[in-house]
Amino acid sequence: MKDKKNHKHATPEPAPAEKAADAVAPAPDPAAQLKDQLLRLQADFDNFRKRTARERAESQQQAAAQLIGALLPALDHFQLGLKNAQAHAKDATIVTGFQMIYTQLVEALTQAGLAPLVVEGQVFDPNLHEAVTTIASEEHPEGTVITEVRRGYTLGGKLLRAAQVIVSRGPAEAAAPAAPAPAAEAKPEPKALPEEGAD
Repeated sequence: MKDKKNHKHATPEPAPAEKAADAVAPAPDPAAQLKDQLLRLQADFDNFRKRTARERAESQQQAAAQLIGALLPALDHFQLGLKNAQAHAKDATIVTGFQMIYTQLVEALTQAGLAPLVVEGQVFDPNLHEAVTTIASEEHPEGTVITEVRRGYTLGGKLLRAAQVIVSRGPAEAAAPAAPAPAAEAKPEPKALPEEGAD
């Protein structure tokens, strides 16, 4: 009887899964948590720094493009004036002075990233060239740039202004031979009239 009572009131042992659930989880390491937070903050700051630098560079490029783009018409006129001075000026010192100023201006713009397009003799590219007109040419194949009308430029490797050009449309077509004139129809000879008094 005593064994039965002890068996009746005995508490069953918990299953292994219940023992694992009841086990107290170890406390996280504060040093590991701080290290993880520090790595996350460092990565966020690095991304912020790169994004800020990229946005600042883009802003500077846009400002430079606007300024240099506004200066290009003046540069065009300077080039034309220098050519006219070289062709007509009698005082060589004036031409030399203009040439020195022009060289300094071009060097400053080149340091800012401006570069002229090389177009003559190149295949016409609508992404870089603006065709003003086309002319027949025996020397240049069809679609080849013959002459530069207005210089084009890139800034920092990107197109700033397309070049205005004259493009070849190939050799002129040979004139068609003239059609032969129609042969004149033979006119019938007039018949002799009978003499008066003839039977």
